[in-house]
Amino acid sequence: MISFVPPLSRLLLWPSLIIALSLWLKGGASVGGGFPAGALAGLAVLLQYVVTGRDQTRRYVAVRYAAPLAGVGLLVVVGTAFLPVLAGYTPMTLFPRPDQAEVGVGGLHLHTALIFEGGLMLIVFGLVVTVIDRFALRTGTQEESGP
Repeated sequence: MISFVPPLSRLLLWPSLIIALSLWLKGGASVGGGFPAGALAGLAVLLQYVVTGRDQTRRYVAVRYAAPLAGVGLLVVVGTAFLPVLAGYTPMTLFPRPDQAEVGVGGLHLHTALIFEGGLMLIVFGLVVTVIDRFALRTGTQEESGP
């Protein structure tokens, strides 16, 4: 019997990642943010691991480089938090300042909180995928060696 689950999981991957991206972008103005976006993207990758296995899932570049993505996210978060100190502001200062014009297109306004949330999304996604990958690696080697 042919299963419909593998094609369905591949079909659900990209919409899940696009919804995660929209959660990140809406985080500054509405419900959402970096943490739920990273968690949703990580769960989409987890579905791929469960259905297709480790070797097939690691074909995706973001999965192979999940740990460095978490490191980049950490640098983005720390940089966003402490770069204002170099300009004489307090840590975590929001830019643009209230007296400055906002940059954006339509309902999307670009500000430092969006960058911070993006770094948080990379951290959560990178850590979730790295942990899943390590579990899959360990499970695969135990199955090959036997009980």
